[in-house]
Amino acid sequence: MEDRPEALKLKVLIADDDDALRRLVVTTLMDDDRTLLEARDGEEALSVARRERPDLILLDIAMPGLSGLAVCRRLRREAGTRAIPVIMLTGHGRAADRERGLSAGADAYLTKPFSPLELLQLSEQFLLAGNRFCPA
Repeated sequence: MEDRPEALKLKVLIADDDDALRRLVVTTLMDDDRTLLEARDGEEALSVARRERPDLILLDIAMPGLSGLAVCRRLRREAGTRAIPVIMLTGHGRAADRERGLSAGADAYLTKPFSPLELLQLSEQFLLAGNRFCPA
């Protein structure tokens, strides 16, 4: 099976200040048909999202500088990024935290610790839903 050309690969942005967690997510989502992008804080996440226009963003809430909630709100206000699906991937698991994440514009909310299989399945749902190149 041939690899998909770089221009057609699905892009996933993983934004979390925890290096070990980012590595776990990268390992979970690694696939020949994906380009995995990383950001260590909110400002970097916003910059990468604007520049790369990923197909999916996995976003931690508690990051240095700009919070994941603020990043999500800004993404939703901008024409070039408002349609990108965002999954909040966070340790903030209370119902009020979940409501804040969804109110900020997140499409889904997954709490840490999470099952890698659950993350993979949820990510696939969003990637397949928005992938115009998937077979009919």
